[in-house]
Amino acid sequence: MHETATSTSAGTITRTQFATFFVDSLFFGIDVLNVQEVLRHQELTCVPLAPGVVKGLINLRGQIVTAVDMRGRLGLPSRADEETAMNMVVRVQEGAVSLLVDEIGDVLEVEESTFEKPPDNLDPAARELITGVFKLKGRLLLILDTEKTVEIASGPVAGIGAHKRGAEALG
Repeated sequence: MHETATSTSAGTITRTQFATFFVDSLFFGIDVLNVQEVLRHQELTCVPLAPGVVKGLINLRGQIVTAVDMRGRLGLPSRADEETAMNMVVRVQEGAVSLLVDEIGDVLEVEESTFEKPPDNLDPAARELITGVFKLKGRLLLILDTEKTVEIASGPVAGIGAHKRGAEALG
């Protein structure tokens, strides 16, 4: 995690910065150092026989990036047809992956002292992807494990679009 430390008369306060986004009513954060970029809706090219949560591939300036629908990954209802997804492109071990989210939030800096393990009442589909939560005023910031999020059935989804040839086919 991207941490900064501030010394005060009461001791050292460690803070971490997270890029945030919303999926349905859930508020998520990803360490800012794992975020490559944030994009508006992008045209997707379908991938035959891909897992259901893989909505397609996007061409990001010649880089082929797999797009994972976070609603599907979390077991939530699909987005309404008139609602377009935003792309939060994250870097994982296998390469870049776009997480399709409902809305992009701000970059938040939170104190490590407010970090807790995931709540027991969190839906099991979401719980396996969450490393912990930060208590904020009026809501919880769920910290997403990006590596686990992109592991779908047969392995990391970044491998679907890992081939560099074919960029011309997308755009």
